[in-house]
Amino acid sequence: MGSGDRPREVADVATAPIMSDRIVTVPNLLSAVRLVGVPLFVYLLLGPHADGWALAILMLSGFTDWADGKLARLLNQSSRLGALLDPLVDRLYVVSTLVAFAIRGIIPWWVAAVLIGRDVILALTLPIYRRRGLPPPAVLYLGKAATFALMFALPLILAAQGDWAFAPIARAWGYALLVWGTGLYVWTAILYLLAARNIAREVPRSDRAR
Repeated sequence: MGSGDRPREVADVATAPIMSDRIVTVPNLLSAVRLVGVPLFVYLLLGPHADGWALAILMLSGFTDWADGKLARLLNQSSRLGALLDPLVDRLYVVSTLVAFAIRGIIPWWVAAVLIGRDVILALTLPIYRRRGLPPPAVLYLGKAATFALMFALPLILAAQGDWAFAPIARAWGYALLVWGTGLYVWTAILYLLAARNIAREVPRSDRAR
């Protein structure tokens, strides 16, 4: 069998970044800073309605989200903690922003319910992997694109709340990206559910997980 005939799983392992057990890394520090910003963002949005400062935190979060992934590859600092922390902080920002926006009446409640419900449903599939001694499914690039779209949409929608010349443009782009991000979020949920179904059917339970 030639190298071009290797199973997909072997090829994925060969090209996957090496994960270390390091905790103190530059990408993990950036993720920790983003995590601390979540409650501050929610307070600014729902307490004093300081939308300008809340927008600054949200934009900083989006920048550091991009930067920690780049630095992890550039500095060879990919870690298991980072692989868990980065998407967790992404989800926290998305969920907290959606809930705060719904409370403020900036977006309909059903949009927040669809996006948050998607993550709840996918969380219910994790025991399928644990019972088979498998790690959680790898983050799909399409799912990362959905999060990326939402992380751009939400600041634009927040910026559109201000009374300034850029507001109509921000509103149009913000809601357009929200629609695209929601569509991709739902589509990737279907892909994750299909993958979990295939694992449940094809992979036997691990004796150690029983």
